[in-house]
Amino acid sequence: MTLSYDLYWSFRSPYSYLVMPRLAALERDYDVACNVRPVYPLAVRTPEFFEQQDPLWLSYFMTDVFREAAFRGLPFRWPRPDPVQRSPDAGYRMPQPYIHRLTHLGVAAAERGRGVAFLTEASRTIWSGEVDNWHEGDHLARAAEGAGLDFAELAAAVDADPARFAAVVEQNQAAQRAAGHWGVPTMVFAGEPFFGQDRFDQLKWRMEAQGLERRACEP
Repeated sequence: MTLSYDLYWSFRSPYSYLVMPRLAALERDYDVACNVRPVYPLAVRTPEFFEQQDPLWLSYFMTDVFREAAFRGLPFRWPRPDPVQRSPDAGYRMPQPYIHRLTHLGVAAAERGRGVAFLTEASRTIWSGEVDNWHEGDHLARAAEGAGLDFAELAAAVDADPARFAAVVEQNQAAQRAAGHWGVPTMVFAGEPFFGQDRFDQLKWRMEAQGLERRACEP
């Protein structure tokens, strides 16, 4: 029996990037289907969240994400440019062309059955530090190719109907809150939310209790 779960995920979340190799391996090795549901980051949905944090929050956050990346053996650097732009006057309350288009590309990839692969490849392009200006040149096209997608077709679909993709994202965000959380990454299995990349082992444990099976080996 194939188990399934929903994944609420953001391209601006370092923790979303850090969990993807484990989620990709889970889908590769076990009879599991991931329903990828991209959402906008909190900085776009609720910018006041960051304005209300304790002054220590940012310094601990930055310490933790670099430490977690090192612990996981994953290359990590804050993206250049940041997928979410911030201005001195408006803060995060400004037009956000990068994150909206990225999120819509994620929706399009999920609709084509390549959501996990695209999130894995694109987040590595953005967060690994291997490239600067991830939004220019052929960086995202190569990520899409690595995920088994035609980037020209993907981008054309997104650019032709941004309102439809924005509506899908809004639906995802409403579904995420209905499932019991607002942050990313959140995995929801059998109606139970698992918030944070550090809840992966508990997610798998719950799946094992529900009969998680390894995929049959190729002869």
